[in-house]
Amino acid sequence: MSRETPAAALLPSEVPVRFLAEDGTRVDEHGGYAEPPSDRLVEAYRLMVLGRRFDAQATALTKQGRLAVYPSSAGQEACQVASALALTEADWLFPTYRDSVALVARGLEPGEILTLLRGDAHCGYDPAETRVAPQCTPLATQTLHAAGLAHAMRRRGEDAVAFALIGDGATSEGDFHEALNFAAVFKAPVVFFVQNNGFAISVPFEKQSAAPALAYKGVGYGVRSEQVDGNDALAVLSVLDDAVAHARSGRGPVLVEAHTYRIDAHTNADDATRYRDQAEVDKWRAADPVRRLETYLTSKNLLSDNDIERFRAEAETFAAGVRDTLNADVEPDPLSLFEHVYAVPTRQLAAQRALVAAELEAVEG
Repeated sequence: MSRETPAAALLPSEVPVRFLAEDGTRVDEHGGYAEPPSDRLVEAYRLMVLGRRFDAQATALTKQGRLAVYPSSAGQEACQVASALALTEADWLFPTYRDSVALVARGLEPGEILTLLRGDAHCGYDPAETRVAPQCTPLATQTLHAAGLAHAMRRRGEDAVAFALIGDGATSEGDFHEALNFAAVFKAPVVFFVQNNGFAISVPFEKQSAAPALAYKGVGYGVRSEQVDGNDALAVLSVLDDAVAHARSGRGPVLVEAHTYRIDAHTNADDATRYRDQAEVDKWRAADPVRRLETYLTSKNLLSDNDIERFRAEAETFAAGVRDTLNADVEPDPLSLFEHVYAVPTRQLAAQRALVAAELEAVEG
């Protein structure tokens, strides 16, 4: 998007960009952003239906003891799916522990995604092969990784962007500010996408920041910024498409804040009723991103009842596959403890591995 002056070019829109009202009807509050093509919107809807069913299945698996913990992203499907759709296969995605649905939309295998949350390994997929960094639990750590990798890719002449998913709580961490400053100074091709879901665990937004919106935090570092209705899939996809194109063109990083809501608790170990009431949750349920997009697409004859049923059936089949994968007992290899500790194992590590291998051989013998 163009702005009249260099300073104004950094400022986010005064109100969050949106194409759709809560009831799915079209509104003209998009500030000139282009509406995504209809085929991409239908694909976004399909992935949102799939992602919501995956999220519900993963939550159920925690109650069955198959996952140690699961941070739900129910209500944030528009943000999750648009993050994946805005990128090419050459781009890098830097997710947090709450972004499993984005990884599903990226095409990763559910069993590999949930390896971390099952407690089997820190990462179940190959980051270099998938161009998806390990899901990050420490807040904002991945922002520095994304900025550094984006700078390296630019120096190597790669036509690729790094995309960092961030929660609102992470914007209070020093790593976040260091990453923005570094990325701006070196014009690194990175997009910082803040999913402001209202709470950093139990801390509400108003106790985290006095800024009118988190998007304004980019301005002081010289980072172009924007804010968007995070429950409007059209708006999120349009804004992220534009942000990724801006970063890819060599014009520097972009900070985007999505205003959304975490419908479920922080994790299955959290009691959200202790810090928010049901009326607030119900208000946000009325702004459901899946239903909002479904209403719009059906009104435009881009989505039929048969399509909806087909996508839901696909989601059920997908969920069944997740159950089968997670219900299978894992037989861990004890020697895998020594893998990925160092690029070149130290003598001490090699000696420890040899000791464990000898003990295993003695037991088996």
